[in-house]
Amino acid sequence: QVDLVESGGGSVQPGGSLTLSCTSSARHFSDSAVGWFRQAPGEDREFVATISWSGDRTFYGDSVKGRFTISREKPENGVQLQMNSLKPEDTGVYYCARYYSGDVASIGAYDYWGRGTQVTVSS
Repeated sequence: QVDLVESGGGSVQPGGSLTLSCTSSARHFSDSAVGWFRQAPGEDREFVATISWSGDRTFYGDSVKGRFTISREKPENGVQLQMNSLKPEDTGVYYCARYYSGDVASIGAYDYWGRGTQVTVSS
């Protein structure tokens, strides 16, 4: 069992910023690629970003390119998702997940998921 915990969600006005964090006490978390997905009410879960285990490769969904940055530095700090220039359409529950195999933008490529953190962008 791998427990992933998201934090940093909240409410922000359009144009604002938030930083989400994904942490885990699992032994091999720092050796795994990690991704972020989001889900708005009534919508499918959408790929946001993924970072390789070493941090040297990143992937982004088209809707967040140029605004969001995924990073990982010290293993104990987990994986961060810096979200800038937030829009109302960025509202949703954000989940982090451990990558297992396959297309990084596919939900099926991830084997363990956190419970999510709510992000609300509204004026």
